[in-house]
Amino acid sequence: MSGALVWLRNPWGKPRILWFVTIGYLLWSIVPILIAIRFSFNSGRSRSTAQGWSTRWYWGDKDLSVAHDPDLYNALQQSLKLAALAILISVPIGVALSLGLTRWRGRGAGAARFVTLFPLVTPEIVMGVALFLVFTSLFSSISLGTTAQVIGHVTFSITFVVIIVRGRLLSIGKDFEEAAMDLGASSVNALRMVLLPLLVPAIIASAIVVFAISMDDFVISAYLSSSAGTETVPVKIYSNARGAPTPALNALASVTLFATVLFGAALFAVWSVIRRRQGVQGSSMDELARLDA
Repeated sequence: MSGALVWLRNPWGKPRILWFVTIGYLLWSIVPILIAIRFSFNSGRSRSTAQGWSTRWYWGDKDLSVAHDPDLYNALQQSLKLAALAILISVPIGVALSLGLTRWRGRGAGAARFVTLFPLVTPEIVMGVALFLVFTSLFSSISLGTTAQVIGHVTFSITFVVIIVRGRLLSIGKDFEEAAMDLGASSVNALRMVLLPLLVPAIIASAIVVFAISMDDFVISAYLSSSAGTETVPVKIYSNARGAPTPALNALASVTLFATVLFGAALFAVWSVIRRRQGVQGSSMDELARLDA
């Protein structure tokens, strides 16, 4: 048997085939994005033929660029506004809900956890239609537009926060919190000074996920939009892609990608600083305890 056949048929060897599958999947996922970004820097109007490099479609063109086209600029502002509000509302609610669901051991706890995860398994088109009917039939005092879109984004974002934070809570356990209360801390102080600092990685990860999902959402944003002024970036790209789009749409999509990456990098940098400070404080406390001993 040749060496190549031995290399392919060895079921107990290293996952060599998996390495090729992983690289192939990454290329399949990333290369189209890189191509779209490339044409956002095209100097001409073509979205399929390279015509040099330029920032024309970002801010250079006085009429058609993202910075100067009111429709594209307003769509970018609306997406960023909805993502920011979704983070500010859904992350605190999701953290509190995670604490309650994790500590709840009585009757109905399992049903409550299932209901919390229900938006995750519900098709987004069903969620969008349901929210549309709620705001047009039941709560007609809340008109379609930014307010309805924020409520819709918060509704499906809370589930992701609960999953991430609850996973962190279950891995931490109750030992640290109970140790703090044994040393004299109240339940509120144990939560504020012990549990919440341990949840910082999960909270930061939740914020990144909520931002990315909100920026990417199409169905709920489209159903709850009231006019062109409340269209988000995905809705604007979809509505303009059927006509004669310019590379400005590529630039608009690239800006949302850059904003998501920068937001995630900024939060990761914040977490690195917090972790470094916690490490310094922990080493200082250990040194004081050693000196006192």
